[in-house]
Amino acid sequence: MSGASSQLALFLCCCYVVALGVHTVVHRVAEDHEAEYYTAAVYEHQSILSPNPLALVSRKQALELMNQNLDIYEQQVMTAAQKVLQRLSCMAIKGDMFLVANLGTKQPCHSSDQGCPSDGRFQFNTNVVFSNNGTLVDRYRKYNLYFEAAFDTPPHVDHIIFDTPFAGKFGVFTCFDILFFDPAIRLLRDSEVKHIVFTAAWMNQLPLLAAIQIQSAFAIAFGVNFLAANIHHPFLGMTGSGIHTPLKSFWHHDMENLTGHLIIAQVAKNPQGLISIENAPDKMDPSHRKFLEILAGDPYCEKDSQEVHCDRATTWNMNAPLTFHSEMMYDDFTLVPVEEKEGYLRVCSNGLCCHLLYQRPTLSKELYALGVFDDLHTVHGTYYVQVCALVKCGGRGFDTCGQEITEATGVFEFHLWGNFSTSYIFPLLLTSGMTLETPDQLGWENDHYFLRKSRLSSGLVTAALYGRLYERD
Repeated sequence: MSGASSQLALFLCCCYVVALGVHTVVHRVAEDHEAEYYTAAVYEHQSILSPNPLALVSRKQALELMNQNLDIYEQQVMTAAQKVLQRLSCMAIKGDMFLVANLGTKQPCHSSDQGCPSDGRFQFNTNVVFSNNGTLVDRYRKYNLYFEAAFDTPPHVDHIIFDTPFAGKFGVFTCFDILFFDPAIRLLRDSEVKHIVFTAAWMNQLPLLAAIQIQSAFAIAFGVNFLAANIHHPFLGMTGSGIHTPLKSFWHHDMENLTGHLIIAQVAKNPQGLISIENAPDKMDPSHRKFLEILAGDPYCEKDSQEVHCDRATTWNMNAPLTFHSEMMYDDFTLVPVEEKEGYLRVCSNGLCCHLLYQRPTLSKELYALGVFDDLHTVHGTYYVQVCALVKCGGRGFDTCGQEITEATGVFEFHLWGNFSTSYIFPLLLTSGMTLETPDQLGWENDHYFLRKSRLSSGLVTAALYGRLYERD
């Protein structure tokens, strides 16, 4: 145990106990600053809740509740330190641990201060960052609140970046922040930020915004390591944490058990992104060649009103399939059914057209659909999205497309693409049993953004490109 240290020098009383208990530990591999990897640990905590969260309690009662949660913190931090030393005992001389914790903080204010509450204090949903020697390095106050009546919006956005001796710069933000430009995207304008620490009390919403889906998508979209600790309360739909890199994810999603879970993984100091279009070794395999020919309107691939004919390719019926509408994520999606063993489909809404080139080894009895949405989302938040999504429907009826499901058997090889008006596009890829998959290829081709995937490990639940147009919010 010598050489491993983790000190939590300050832990304030949490005003909003549901958010208490999310923490991330970052552990250094070795004394050598040139080490290629560091070890990260995230803990999905089942916080001990107040029986009545809205009731006022005494200081003594608040401290008792806080200390019950801190007892669990302490146990998990020590467990993380021990496992690191077991795995790296032959390499590590000593370990240094940074800790990020989420809690409620209060800040006194004067009645003349803009937005000062009547009780004379602000209350913020806060992440605090401690260094390996217990020093409070920085704090981030959540800016984009999500139905958090106990908390105030800070007067300005915190753009918090902390530096480490083992992996450089880390950015910090919280939960709903992930869907907005500030602070999430602005942090990445610093090209040296290669790692994000993310705490959350995230309620899963399929088919597009499960916790592990958006966490992994952020890592892939921006080529960063994403260390995410969600709270664990399955009865509130809250679970889903992970250590995500652009190429691989280590995650936990558990709606059955009521215990917390610790994830530990080695993470590259300099994350490597997906293979670029230009360097893709299998760029000209048959399916990708068909995609390029359709997209480019190549002489070898001619489209007319009925069929698409590609050189050396199957002829697909291009009769326009039935278009229907169904609610997905509270939005009115326009969809077409995916009914054949292989084919090409297109569906449009407003200015966005989504395309799917696909084949599958066998037809299943499940209904799949290709959907498009290009408009302002207005339920549980207001923000503009452009979405192309291939989803498994909840049943055989068109009105079940967009329902929340987690199991599927349909296996696809496909290209999914659209003429997006934004460069901020999150690739979502989820298969049966809440299993994350990594795209084979992503990128722009002829002003269209595409996702390519083959060899799924299990049945497809969701494949989507989720675009954000921040300027239209």
